[in-house]
Amino acid sequence: MGRVSYLRRLFTVAIIIFVLLGVAPALIMAQETDKKDNRPERGIALYTDYSGVAVAKGETVQMDLTLENKGRTDENVDVRITSVAKDWKATLKGARYRVTGMYVPNGKAKTLALTLEPAKGIGPGKYAFQFEAKTADGKLTANHTLSVDVQERTVGADNIQITAAYPVLRGQTDSKFEFSLEVMNKGDMERTFNLSAVGPEKWEINFKPAYEQKQISSIRVKEGQNQTVAVEVTPNQNANSGEYPVLVRISSGESKAEVKLTVNLTGTYRLDAGTPNGILSLEAFGGKPVTFSLFVRNNGSAVNRNISFSSFKPENWETTFKPEKIESLAPGAMKQVEVTVTPGRQSLVGDYSVGLMVNGEKADKTVEMRVTVKASSAWGWIGIGIILLVIAGLSFLFIKMGRR
Repeated sequence: MGRVSYLRRLFTVAIIIFVLLGVAPALIMAQETDKKDNRPERGIALYTDYSGVAVAKGETVQMDLTLENKGRTDENVDVRITSVAKDWKATLKGARYRVTGMYVPNGKAKTLALTLEPAKGIGPGKYAFQFEAKTADGKLTANHTLSVDVQERTVGADNIQITAAYPVLRGQTDSKFEFSLEVMNKGDMERTFNLSAVGPEKWEINFKPAYEQKQISSIRVKEGQNQTVAVEVTPNQNANSGEYPVLVRISSGESKAEVKLTVNLTGTYRLDAGTPNGILSLEAFGGKPVTFSLFVRNNGSAVNRNISFSSFKPENWETTFKPEKIESLAPGAMKQVEVTVTPGRQSLVGDYSVGLMVNGEKADKTVEMRVTVKASSAWGWIGIGIILLVIAGLSFLFIKMGRR
């Protein structure tokens, strides 16, 4: 009985091994079939995301033209625009260049920037554009057609809304002013908005995307959405203080809108100071005052008010200014101040530095003077007197000793 049971188990194991040997190759073949690349040896495709678009009259069309390699072989593909609607200009660009062909690895896709620009006065209607891609050996070709439906729109600013967060900015003439504008597309289709501005003569006005430094002249906004644009205004350095208007215009086709911005210039605050003869050194004696002139000039374009004076000097020295304060100084104006410096009585002979600070409303200037303290002339006469007394004493002693 035990032997029969053993034979049965052995038979079962044999069947299982037989089944596995038959199924395993089939599974392996199935996996290899799954891994097999079913793509054709060669194949290309050319297309845009939309085969037809509707735009407002006068609007430029911008989108990507995609070239896809569907085969298993890398391809060099020539691409060109075979048909352009009358009175339209069409360009294909990659990076900064106009493109006529490109290399596309197998299984990859590359895009080109397509721009379709209508001539002024193009009326409503449907316009067709055709494109062709061909491999370098000419064996594979792909074609694509794009239809542009130009529609008449109501003239006005109803479809464009501009909002300025801070329409008036104030600052010095040598500052840069950056306004932030929200441009909203209230229309029913994605559009390109052209940006322009009119400002005072010799002022520089640039448009930038929000939080970026590159300059732009247009933006593209989807229907019902808005986009932030920065307007950077640089005044003419010679501009006087006052209010200056900057008019920003935004247009798309025949739809236009504008917003008025204001730059309030306070002028520039600059002070200059020095001695009339340009000499920044003087001589003095300990305990005795010495007076010299100091000029103060307003080199800015704004009035400088409440100009005061102070000094940085050695211990026990005194400095006084006359007048002590200048109430106001017009642009280009100059006033003279009398400065008196009195060295300390115990000052040793040598050179000292005295800093004279001119403190204006929004500008400061420091003039550093070198003061050379010399010994008093009285001490010189006293020294001569002592020398003469010594000589006289020695002479008396020599005469007296000689008599003995």
